[in-house]
Amino acid sequence: MSPARSTAGCPPAAEMVHATSSLLLLLLSLALLAPGHSARKCMLTGKWTNDLGSNMTIGAVNDRGEFSGSYLTAVADAPNNITWSPLLGIQNNTVRQPTFGFTVRWNFSESTSVFVGQCFIDRGGKEVLKTKWLQRLSVDDIDDDWKATRVGNNDFTRMHTVQNEDDLASPTSATTLEC
Repeated sequence: MSPARSTAGCPPAAEMVHATSSLLLLLLSLALLAPGHSARKCMLTGKWTNDLGSNMTIGAVNDRGEFSGSYLTAVADAPNNITWSPLLGIQNNTVRQPTFGFTVRWNFSESTSVFVGQCFIDRGGKEVLKTKWLQRLSVDDIDDDWKATRVGNNDFTRMHTVQNEDDLASPTSATTLEC
């Protein structure tokens, strides 16, 4: 086989192949590094804050997708009585940006809330929980049922925390910094 020859004004075939393969490698590298196409999985475990200033801690997610945690709302009908409240939930473990749902039993009122949402990694690489919620308030009479359910939405972002060494078990023992 004879070496590749160039015709007038054209580079040799070997140089064209090398340039084409270099360009393909560059494009492939850029595609793999693009933030919107990250292979990183969005993780629910950790501390989160929402657009209203409420804080939530989600514990480890088990193999079945179940998790528990605690929630401290920043908004309530009786703001002087707000305390940490337990939450229980489940997520879809099979996808990179999982859907999830959880229930909060409010310790300071006769109400319960359910949240459904999805854990996203945005184009900048930041984890965001997009949620919709229903809150059921207790009413004394069936005729008041019409005013017993509220609906809304919240976006949560991950918080960085610095734990106090003397009390790592308490959800309130961390100094919280919003990402």
